[in-house]
Amino acid sequence: MAKTFRHRNLPHLFLAAREVLMMRFRPILNAAGLTEQQWRVLRTLHDATELDAATLAHRAQVLAPSLTRMLKVLEQSGLIEREAARDDLRRQAIRLSEKGQSTVTTLRPEIESVYHDVENTIGPELLHAIYQNVDEMITRLEAGSLPR
Repeated sequence: MAKTFRHRNLPHLFLAAREVLMMRFRPILNAAGLTEQQWRVLRTLHDATELDAATLAHRAQVLAPSLTRMLKVLEQSGLIEREAARDDLRRQAIRLSEKGQSTVTTLRPEIESVYHDVENTIGPELLHAIYQNVDEMITRLEAGSLPR
């Protein structure tokens, strides 16, 4: 029986990469009073304009029960707005409020500065290749077979 694995632990490697990146973003989010999950929701809504809860949970990589609790907090703090979806009153349409838009706009220069530093550190070619390769990996794995 082999004592070593043939492949490196890719999920662990992605977690390590995420942590190295998030160390650069956390101070910005902490200063703004936002959690990492809250920022993912705000950034996702900023990029998409308006989403239903299920789509938002999927795109922001947040579990549905966590999103339900988080939406209450974000709505109470005035960062998002929710209303019944026009096409299906059982669903909610969720979007950034003016305050939410302002928060994202205020944080954008600092967030972009971190991305600029990352790009300067690893090089634009590597950053572009990472984006392309991770996107391609996700596409192929989602199209592939289900987990065993």
